[in-house]
Amino acid sequence: MTIMKKLLTSAIASAMMVGGAQAEISDNVVKIGYLADMSGTYRDLSGPNGLKALEMAIADFGGKVDGAKIEIVTADDRNSPDVASTTVRRWVENDNVDMVAGLVASSVTIAATKVLEESDKLGLVNGSAASSITNEHCTPNHIHYAYDTYALSIGTPTAIVKEGGKTWYILTADYAFGHAMEKDVTRVVEANGGEIVGSIRHPFPTPDFSSFILQAQASGADVIALANAGADTTNAITTAAEFGVTQSGQTIAGLVVFLSDVHALGTEAAQGLQLTTGWYWDMNDETRAWSDRFMKETGARPTMVHAGIYSSTLQYLNAIKATGSDDTQTVRKQMMDTPINDMFATNGRIREDGRMVHDMYLAQVKTPEESKDEWDLYEILRTIPADEAFRPLADSDCKLVSGK
Repeated sequence: MTIMKKLLTSAIASAMMVGGAQAEISDNVVKIGYLADMSGTYRDLSGPNGLKALEMAIADFGGKVDGAKIEIVTADDRNSPDVASTTVRRWVENDNVDMVAGLVASSVTIAATKVLEESDKLGLVNGSAASSITNEHCTPNHIHYAYDTYALSIGTPTAIVKEGGKTWYILTADYAFGHAMEKDVTRVVEANGGEIVGSIRHPFPTPDFSSFILQAQASGADVIALANAGADTTNAITTAAEFGVTQSGQTIAGLVVFLSDVHALGTEAAQGLQLTTGWYWDMNDETRAWSDRFMKETGARPTMVHAGIYSSTLQYLNAIKATGSDDTQTVRKQMMDTPINDMFATNGRIREDGRMVHDMYLAQVKTPEESKDEWDLYEILRTIPADEAFRPLADSDCKLVSGK
């Protein structure tokens, strides 16, 4: 072969390699859809500020991956499974969306992930709570990142039962998340020697909790547990305060409480409330530094959902960079193979069922005297190790788990 032919052959081979690498990222664009409650009950825990966390992650990554531009499309799911499934289907079929982030109401997430599985696209779930999302509703096309009802039920109910709260009445949001929370809390309360003496389900959302709180109060239970979230939780706690529930000797247990909820309530109303969280802004220098940046952008401290959106987005983009591909299964495998060590988690890992496993924390709301400013709200009481916090794979009903 002549030198000229060798050079020509080498040039063609190099061009083919470059072209092949570029072809791995479809349309030379990585497109992310942000689907969340932007105006309703769950607006504060995720909503517009979750979009800002997503934008921060993309900016910190550099705005491109392997030369491909990163773009975002957004929609308000209005907490409707029908809106969610229609939106996600349009995104993947018409807009070439590769990944969907946000995903708050569990019913919305279950509907959206079915479409993602059909189209082989990826979902990164941070706002939803139902542990069924990586159990009976698991798919090879989504990862559940920040927390779930199984993990939340380990910390708060266990602590309250051990402190003497033996009889429980559960006030439950009547949809997938609330049902999962009620089931998980019942399991933990009974395992620790407590008793569920009654429960009632309320519509989602509910502006007036008067009749529900009165029924719970009349039960005489030691503990009234709130298996709801967002504005439903703050409305229920406010109503309970108006009816003197705690003054009469009953304990209010917020099972899914976010920093935004406690901030809205204030320490005067929320002081002493125990809760379980997957992350807190004031835990260490790294969490504080990122939270300071977030607050400059939004005027608020981040919830664990906001932090999870930032972290999971960076993990996703790093997986694309590492593999040179935005193929869903290639990226998901790379994410599973890569330990998570960042401002959100230390030695976190993604299991085969799609559950991101990491330490959780039992926290208590500070008194007004203890709180140094409006966002200095939690005292971390203990760390719940990852393997204790989340459902063991041996107990899983997920079709992806080996041997199931």
